Amino acid sequence: METTSYRIDGHDVHEHVLTVPLDHTGAADGSLEIFAREFVRDGGQRRPRLVWFQGGPGNRANRPDAIGGWLDRALEDYRVVLLDQRGTGLSAPADRQSLAEIGDGAAQAEYLTHFRADSIVADAELLRQALGEDRWTVLGQSYGGFLATAYLSRAPHGLREVLITAGLPALTGPADDVYRLTFERTARRNAEFAARYPMDVGTIRTVADHLRATEELLPTGEPLSVRRFLQVGIQLGSSSGFDGLHYLLEDPFTTVRGTRRLRERFLREVGSVVSFAANPLYAVMHETIYAQGPLSGGATAWAADRVRRSLPEFSVDAEQPLLTGEHIFPWQFEEDPALVPLREAAEILAAKEDFSPLYDVEALAANEVPVAAAIYHDDMFVPRETSLATAEAISGIRTLVTNEYQHDGIRADGRNLLDRLLTVLRR
Repeated sequence: METTSYRIDGHDVHEHVLTVPLDHTGAADGSLEIFAREFVRDGGQRRPRLVWFQGGPGNRANRPDAIGGWLDRALEDYRVVLLDQRGTGLSAPADRQSLAEIGDGAAQAEYLTHFRADSIVADAELLRQALGEDRWTVLGQSYGGFLATAYLSRAPHGLREVLITAGLPALTGPADDVYRLTFERTARRNAEFAARYPMDVGTIRTVADHLRATEELLPTGEPLSVRRFLQVGIQLGSSSGFDGLHYLLEDPFTTVRGTRRLRERFLREVGSVVSFAANPLYAVMHETIYAQGPLSGGATAWAADRVRRSLPEFSVDAEQPLLTGEHIFPWQFEEDPALVPLREAAEILAAKEDFSPLYDVEALAANEVPVAAAIYHDDMFVPRETSLATAEAISGIRTLVTNEYQHDGIRADGRNLLDRLLTVLRR
């Protein structure tokens, strides 16, 4: 392992680069470089390590420009390791440029089968060993909680304790079951948004009608479709999302030579929400996080799209179309320039029936690692119902169930939330 160090505001920062196998089973050749950035507060050199698992999939670890929130609280008790999960950040980033070097869509899909939770956990274990840490603490947010649950299933011997926020996954069952719950919660958030900002409901309808009749181009050059515009609803799932969406919708139109057009600012802001240029792996791999072969009913086969088509209130042709949430659809690989080159790989992954299981129900039932999990009553992305069912399946887990937060509680109130979760864990 190679390490580079520097100082920042009373902290030592160590940047670690570790070479790991592409395939931890040894069935395929190749290797990757995994990157992690470690923060050590002055006086904390002897503290145990905590590794942070970012939400996603396909999102790099935090790049803090100031040490605050949950990180500041964690550094009181731990050395903190921010791991770029493979395929993100500086850990063998996977995007349309790098994947083009792999080969055609089939080669890309085969390569990406090694970028799921089982491989990320195995990377983390090699990093822990390289750092000389006997056992460490995991803090996982959203998909990071899925990774933590896989870690408990696969390598509990490497864990001192586990903290999860908004991230207890369904252990079995098809992705459709999860998406029915997320669409239900998204419809509820649409209604709550409409109750707070009734004037914006008409604006959404007016913009949708305008896009049906008039071609408008995003700053990246492609037409903005109605169905893609409706994806701004991803903001409904965050603590400040209602206000952010209201500001987005407050003045979308202008007049150009007597013709009504969408403002350039509006198009730029919509584009920043709906584009996957910054994290294409999120879109490509999203449904694979629910894929477990026979345990999940085989191929995911675009489950979110299938469930949406069964819900007329989410039809793009509805008189008042509802905004969508954390859902990936096959047509995005036709409309988003960052995803178009990855369409074949995404189709192959969606059709794959034999993904291996990610979680070991028996191992979780016999768990001896201290675990605490925050579950949000109104979470739009990770349903309360599946989270509570999984909590019942993990021996010894302690839960903090609250309606105080949306999915991004760790971002909105990180110091307080982590402090409360540590209190739950240690009581």
